[in-house]
Amino acid sequence: MRKDFGAQTYLYPMPVLIIGTYGEDGTPDAMNAAWGGIADDCKIAICLSKSHKTTKNILARKAFTVSVADADHLAACDYVGIVSGNNEPDKFAKAGFHAIRGKVDAPIIAELPMTLECKLAEVYGELIIGEIVNVSADERALGADGKIDAQKLQAITYDPVHHDYIQLGKIAGKAFCDGKKLKK
Repeated sequence: MRKDFGAQTYLYPMPVLIIGTYGEDGTPDAMNAAWGGIADDCKIAICLSKSHKTTKNILARKAFTVSVADADHLAACDYVGIVSGNNEPDKFAKAGFHAIRGKVDAPIIAELPMTLECKLAEVYGELIIGEIVNVSADERALGADGKIDAQKLQAITYDPVHHDYIQLGKIAGKAFCDGKKLKK
């Protein structure tokens, strides 16, 4: 038997994405955004209200970064989601974040393990589409093969039902392989 919940924003896993931008004066800013994901080859879509300082920065600079929130920086990642850059101009620094320059006019957050650097591609109301120019990862998130290791990444997701953060990491199977046993 199934239970209906009506129209909700429930989806699992819901990534915890930290959006990085530079303000008019070059001050780095970051915000926590749960509504986002890959939209197409080399494109990401993020749903952001026009009232966010981050949105204004993206529209002005035509660039942003998307970092994966991790368990080691959970409090800082939560902080940049509950404090508005419109009211706290130093929230990036107060979170303990440090900016690194990358390939676009937006900050890479040194403390977070993986970042997508994006150029603004399109805007549809509150949906911002970015073209992914580069993906970089800190060496601590790399496996022996030199690629990003999901277990070392320690990515956190958002539980929209209970308002919890959940750490990802356990491998459940092998994509494009495990289903082959059902082919006849």
